[in-house]
Amino acid sequence: MLPAHAIQIKRGAAGRLVVLLPYSAKRLAKIKTIRGRRWHQSEKCWTVPHTDNMLEHVLALFSGEQVKIDPSLRPAKTPHDREPPHEPQSLPTAPHIPALLNQVRQAIHARHFSLRIEDAYGGWIRRFLTSTHTHHPTELGEAEIGHFLSCLASDAHVSASTQNQALNALLFLYREVLGKDIGYVNGVVRAKKPKRLPVVLTREEVKRVLSSLSSTPWLMVMFLYGAGLRLLECCRLRVKDIDFSQNQIVVQAGKGDKDRYTTLPAAVKEPALRHLQMVKRQHEDDLKRGLGDVALPNALERKYPNAAKEWAWQWVFPATSHYTDRITGERRRHHLHESVLQRAFKTARLKAGISKPASCHTLRHSFATHLLEDGYDIRTVQELLGHRDVSTTMIYTHVLNRGGRGVHSPADRL
Repeated sequence: MLPAHAIQIKRGAAGRLVVLLPYSAKRLAKIKTIRGRRWHQSEKCWTVPHTDNMLEHVLALFSGEQVKIDPSLRPAKTPHDREPPHEPQSLPTAPHIPALLNQVRQAIHARHFSLRIEDAYGGWIRRFLTSTHTHHPTELGEAEIGHFLSCLASDAHVSASTQNQALNALLFLYREVLGKDIGYVNGVVRAKKPKRLPVVLTREEVKRVLSSLSSTPWLMVMFLYGAGLRLLECCRLRVKDIDFSQNQIVVQAGKGDKDRYTTLPAAVKEPALRHLQMVKRQHEDDLKRGLGDVALPNALERKYPNAAKEWAWQWVFPATSHYTDRITGERRRHHLHESVLQRAFKTARLKAGISKPASCHTLRHSFATHLLEDGYDIRTVQELLGHRDVSTTMIYTHVLNRGGRGVHSPADRL
């Protein structure tokens, strides 16, 4: 007989786990730390997203308590899966690792970091904790962190930016989660950061790429080149972000969580208006089917419950199908995935016969370079690109080869 105070975890519908949680203030506080949890009044139970490691996460939250788990959530091993008795068993996961990763997730959510940062930091912290395994990170220090980072450069041959990301993740773990200042990490073999010039397409090459595109990919490439948008900034455009009367685009929460204005190319106004008419018809059809929701930033969904269905918040470039939100479990339409445009651009580049290793981001480099060629000052270009420091924008003057750096080859005077 299961005790009345025991916790039960079962498989639910729509990709969720059902948690039957006998009431206590401590238990309530714990389950409210889970992102995407929901209370169902009629069934008197909680549900949480059934994502990777969620079961492990819930068990870590309620460690020390009696928990009954639905057998279907634990896949049984076949005889072929079992290791022979004479072979050493793999070490179990250290008990402190799930709890620490849960603390990391809570700290990231509290600071409103993006899901990409959560995935990246969580991955590096898990990798570090797994490598040290039996030791709690509070028992470790600069030497162990330095060894881990050095191995990334010398053994895994990661780039300098990847090594810096791993370092930032570990600094976040120690400073923001454990409250421990580890100081300067000495003796790290640093991955060398190469100095590269951006790949830039000529105006003629841009025309050839555009002539090989049509429909939505053509329009998106025009936004990338004509407004200097980053790939994800273009994919995440919402209807309200385009101001046709002022000929400008508002980039919301760009790189570094900064907003900025950039120009709306006159050449895309009519095609963009026609595109939005088709998107609006699609949105109206979704509303008739009881759908039409989009994800909203931060806590706007709680502040404005109906905003997710409003036309102004819809994606300019919506996906062709719906998905089940991994946090809320609701059916929604996401923006077009960036890989769709990346594949279309690569196909167009090859069709245009361009041998440069150009990508979608190359169009942003081309936007900046061509503005400088047209005589616009570098501060204007800096504002349009959203660079924090003008030295970042200065790289395009190297591509131009102008000013004091301009050199005329003696071969041109023969």
